[in-house]
Amino acid sequence: MTSVGSPALWIAFTLGVLAILVIDLGVLNRDAKPMTFRKALIAATIFVSLSLAFAGLVYHWFGKDRALEYLTGYVLELSLSVDNLFVILVIMTFFRVPAEHQHRLLFWGILGALVLRAVFIVLGSALVQQFHFVLYVFGAFLVFTGVKLFLHDDEDSVDPEKSFFVRAVRRIIPTIPEFVGGAFIVRRDGRRVATLLLVALVMIEGTDVLFAVDSIPAIFAVTTDPFIVYTSNICAILGLRSLYFLLAGMMDRFRFLKVGLAVVLTFVGVKMLIVDLIKIPIEISLMAIGGVLVISVVASLWFSEPTSKK
Repeated sequence: MTSVGSPALWIAFTLGVLAILVIDLGVLNRDAKPMTFRKALIAATIFVSLSLAFAGLVYHWFGKDRALEYLTGYVLELSLSVDNLFVILVIMTFFRVPAEHQHRLLFWGILGALVLRAVFIVLGSALVQQFHFVLYVFGAFLVFTGVKLFLHDDEDSVDPEKSFFVRAVRRIIPTIPEFVGGAFIVRRDGRRVATLLLVALVMIEGTDVLFAVDSIPAIFAVTTDPFIVYTSNICAILGLRSLYFLLAGMMDRFRFLKVGLAVVLTFVGVKMLIVDLIKIPIEISLMAIGGVLVISVVASLWFSEPTSKK
């Protein structure tokens, strides 16, 4: 599929992302300390600013339409990634991951997610290019997912002990029921064994695969340009780690976020189903997605139960 991004631009963007990740973990967070709210807020602000700055570059290089597609895709993917935070919180809580190791765990989890998303995007682009009807399949799937999300309100339904990915890693490599610093694999009694940190990492990677099944088809409702799909998706994932530490203490207050996400998924699904009949302008899509998310967050905060005073 034809892309606005040249091979050099693809390589430059990917190398830039890897450089940011190396600086983040290897320089700024090399000491294993819990990420404070203030530090998470600064990091989240930096990642959002970089993403918006890249939108300016897209506008400069490729024009208004591509810039709006990037922004819409970024907002859409970021909102769907926020839903993933609820599941990550369940995993962290279940395995009782020490606060000082959560940043490292999320770093490697997101690095793996970047690779997985790239693979999904390449496969999705190839399918859309060869078979136009795939858009209808994606659209129907998203509508189904949106309705299911609206009707299903059990946020803690993920049970790591029953996860296929957790069972698989325990069959492949012996595990020990403990953390050993920030190590994923250690040597015990002359053999290599996995720590709980590796089991938790596999669980996070596995859930990202499941979430990608929703998010990748959704972005194709906004644009089918592989470069715009890739960059908007990756930029949204980059800020996920700092956003986790920013929102971890107040996840339960966003009671209407899942309703908003259900509406967004249904909207983009319908947009894909009617793509050959009615083409919804990208400006309308951006306002609709952004408006629904803002309303769901404001409603959640407005109707949240006040914290009991002791």
